[in-house]
Amino acid sequence: MAIGLLTLILAITWYSFSTRNQEPVQVFSATVNRDCAPWDGSAFTVSIPMSDGTIVDISIWQAPDIKFSVTFSFLDNTGQVGNAALLLPVGLPAPLTGTVLLQRVEPERPVEGAFDLKDESGKQFKGEFKAEWDNQIVMCG
Repeated sequence: MAIGLLTLILAITWYSFSTRNQEPVQVFSATVNRDCAPWDGSAFTVSIPMSDGTIVDISIWQAPDIKFSVTFSFLDNTGQVGNAALLLPVGLPAPLTGTVLLQRVEPERPVEGAFDLKDESGKQFKGEFKAEWDNQIVMCG
């Protein structure tokens, strides 16, 4: 019993020290809009404004009806998932690679998730977001 108690104390101590130096994850306010996939199918886009004036733009090329938590990987070689890009104040969008986690997606309910993306130079864009639906009307097809 003493060994079990000692093991428990060591585990708690190790856990508290290992999490002490982690930086808190920033939570961004974002918007989500209905969109069209390249083949004119249903899609949606999450736009996350950064403090430097850029926008992380994440397009998912499927209907905004996701019941369970799902992770998307970018750059997608199949061309079926979507894309992630950094929208600059001037110039062309820069592609981003990495992952995006979405909790669940339903029209008219806030979309929550997390992203861990990098641009071609290796600059990291990481955080969590809560996106409110914008009321833009989109016609696909």
